[in-house]
Amino acid sequence: MTMDPTAPGLRERKRLATRRSIQLAVLDLVAERGLEGVTVDEVSRIADISPRTFFNYFASKEEALMGNPPELPSGEQVERFVTGGSAGSLLEDITTLLISAGEASSNDVEIFHRRHALLKQYPHLFAMRMATMRVFEEEVAAVIARRLSVDEPNLAADPHRLGERARLITLVSFATMRHAWTSWALGESPSKLTERLTESFGELKTLFSPSRG
Repeated sequence: MTMDPTAPGLRERKRLATRRSIQLAVLDLVAERGLEGVTVDEVSRIADISPRTFFNYFASKEEALMGNPPELPSGEQVERFVTGGSAGSLLEDITTLLISAGEASSNDVEIFHRRHALLKQYPHLFAMRMATMRVFEEEVAAVIARRLSVDEPNLAADPHRLGERARLITLVSFATMRHAWTSWALGESPSKLTERLTESFGELKTLFSPSRG
């Protein structure tokens, strides 16, 4: 039997399973009792872990309910992107960078839908979730600005123009990510979020291809 070298090891699978159990316990209890009626001790009991283990994964029950936003990959991957990436194409390299970030997000459609429904009931948590996404957006824009400074040194001499272009590219990239998330969440057949991200960025590349038409 051929092993997939990209498949997570046993320890990582256990970590992901524990993380999922915690999130499902929070979602079940909050849906039943409301946020104020749920404690970390109860969540831990339902997830069959200790409260200490809970805090190894989440800082609070609110964070467990919201889930983690995407994160940029390791510093090495970011530096590779900044200095020219693996493809030498800005769009393709952004695609690779954001797909790597998407790999850290949940590929669990069930949790996505249940979380989304509950966040509608708690506007302050939804606002907190959006705030974390804005932080991620700013981080991506800063990395893109660094890449643009390498690709086009003249831009580095005009910080305003550099920032505006980086922001435009970031917003287009985030719109593409949102398209992927929506397609993934509403898809009739199961798929991985990273697969949808690849498809959406591929479609973006096709739309802006010089040979189109």
